[in-house]
Amino acid sequence: MTREFKGWHMLVLTVSAFAVIIAVNVVMAWQAIATFPGLEVDSSYLASQDFDADKAAQLALGWTLKPSYDQETGIVRLDFVGPDGKPVTLRDLSVLIGRPTEARDDRSPSFVQGADGAYQAREDLRPGKWMMRVVAHAADGTLFQQRLDFRVEG
Repeated sequence: MTREFKGWHMLVLTVSAFAVIIAVNVVMAWQAIATFPGLEVDSSYLASQDFDADKAAQLALGWTLKPSYDQETGIVRLDFVGPDGKPVTLRDLSVLIGRPTEARDDRSPSFVQGADGAYQAREDLRPGKWMMRVVAHAADGTLFQQRLDFRVEG
């Protein structure tokens, strides 16, 4: 015996399909809002006013930043290298390490300059994708800033 497919069957099927789609969209939107780390700058217009001058000053420094992370020791290492190939001594250094998609794991370790000129800090980073936002000032006060993405294997 076969049952007849009636209009109310189609209605239940359609409403169920849309209910699943709407539920998934609500969950995804909730997760996107709950894990959003926030704004990069308060006003993109004001930040754009000094962008070209700040970029030119940073490029004039001629610095190269070489980051590394040793999983066995948990050492984050930042090598600031000047145009002459020698390590650079900074006036100050601020580093934010966190996940690119959420602020829950954000941390700001204290870096210390070692005898070889590299800056080091101990951080236990779990496997996955991480970002590092580096803000430093040269001895003359010139701003150096860079965002780096890296992966910790596990």
